[in-house]
Amino acid sequence: MLRHTRLPGESADYLAAREELRLAEIELMRHREQVAARRRALPPGPPVDDYVFLEGPADLDAGDAPAREVTLSELFTAPDRPLIIYHFMYGKLQKEACPMCTMWIDGYNGVARHIAQNADLAIAAAADLPTLRAHARNRGWTGLRLLSCDDSTFKYDLGSEDENGEQDSTVSVFTRDGDGTVRHFYSMHPRMAEDIDQRGIDLLTPVWHLLDLTPDGRGEWFAGLDY
Repeated sequence: MLRHTRLPGESADYLAAREELRLAEIELMRHREQVAARRRALPPGPPVDDYVFLEGPADLDAGDAPAREVTLSELFTAPDRPLIIYHFMYGKLQKEACPMCTMWIDGYNGVARHIAQNADLAIAAAADLPTLRAHARNRGWTGLRLLSCDDSTFKYDLGSEDENGEQDSTVSVFTRDGDGTVRHFYSMHPRMAEDIDQRGIDLLTPVWHLLDLTPDGRGEWFAGLDY
C-alpha cells in the first residue's frame, strides 16, 4: 500500500496524523467523483434563448476592427460538444474588472487549448467590447473567446446579474440538440447557501488548492490587478 515519502526525524504522532489525513483525502476524492457522476447524470435541461453577443477578432491587437454578432448556438463548434461560459464580473455596476474573476480567467487562458480538445469555452462580460478587450490585452489573454453581453439579458437570466446591474461570477454549461436547440445543462455560483458565499466555484482554479496545502491555508487573501 502506498504511503507518503518517509523523511528522517518524523515523529510517531506526525506519521499517525499523516496517515489519517491520507485516508481522509482518499474519502474526499471518492466523494468528489460521486458528485461529478451525479452532475453528469442530470436530465436534459430547459431550452434557452439564442442570446446574441458581440465578439471582436481573435487578434487582440486588431485595434478598432469591427465587432460581429454571434449567437449562443454559434459558439458550439460541433453538435456533440458542450459549451462552457464563464460569467466575468465586469461592466454595468462593476466598473473595474473583478480581480478574482481575472485570476480565474488567467488560468483558463493557460489551459484553453487543452479544454478545446473536449469542449468549447468562452468568457462573457457585461462590459462593452473595447473595454473587455483592453483588459484582456493587458492580461495577455490570447487564447480565449471574449464576448460582450452588454445589451443582452444573458447574465441576468442565468443569475449572474441583478435588476440593478450588480455583477456576479458564474460558470454555465450548455448543450446543443441535433435540431439546433440549445439547452442549459448546469450553472454554479460562488454563493452556495446563505452561509456559503465565496466557495461555489473554488474547484475551478488551482490557486486555492495550492494555498490549502500550506500551514496557513488560503487565509483571507484576495487577488489583485497590480501584479
